[in-house]
Amino acid sequence: MAKKSFSSGSGPSQRQLRVGELIRRALSEILQRGDVHDPDLNRMSITVGEVRVTPDLRVATVYALPLGGSSKGDVVALLAKNKGELRHLINKKLALKHSPDMRFRLDETFDRIDETRRLLSQESVRRDLEPAEDGDEEE
Repeated sequence: MAKKSFSSGSGPSQRQLRVGELIRRALSEILQRGDVHDPDLNRMSITVGEVRVTPDLRVATVYALPLGGSSKGDVVALLAKNKGELRHLINKKLALKHSPDMRFRLDETFDRIDETRRLLSQESVRRDLEPAEDGDEEE
C-alpha cells in the first residue's frame, strides 16, 4: 500500500486553516466579552489577526495586537499568563478533540504594511514603477 507524502513547502492544509480560523474567532469573542478572570486583560482591546495551527493540531500560534498599538509588550505577556483559562474556554466553546497548546506572538502585519507604503511612496521607487514617457515608446 502506497503511503501519501506531502511536501513540507505545500502550506497549511484545509483542516489546519479551518481549525485556526475557528480558534481565532472563538478567542476574539472570548476577549471581546471579557470572559477571562483577569482585569488587566479585560481592560485591553485585543485584535487576533491570525492563528496558525501545526499539522497535528496540537499547537496553535496566536498572532495578536492591542487595538491602537499601545502596550504591545504587555499583550503577549497577559495572554501567556492566562493561557490555561483561554485554552479551557476555547475547548468548551469549540468542543475540540484535543485542545491545542497556545503560543502568543505579536502581530506585526500592520507594521509591515506601513513600511511597505513608506517604501512605495519614495520618489525613486515611484519613478521605477510608473510607465515610460510617450516619447520613449515605439509606434
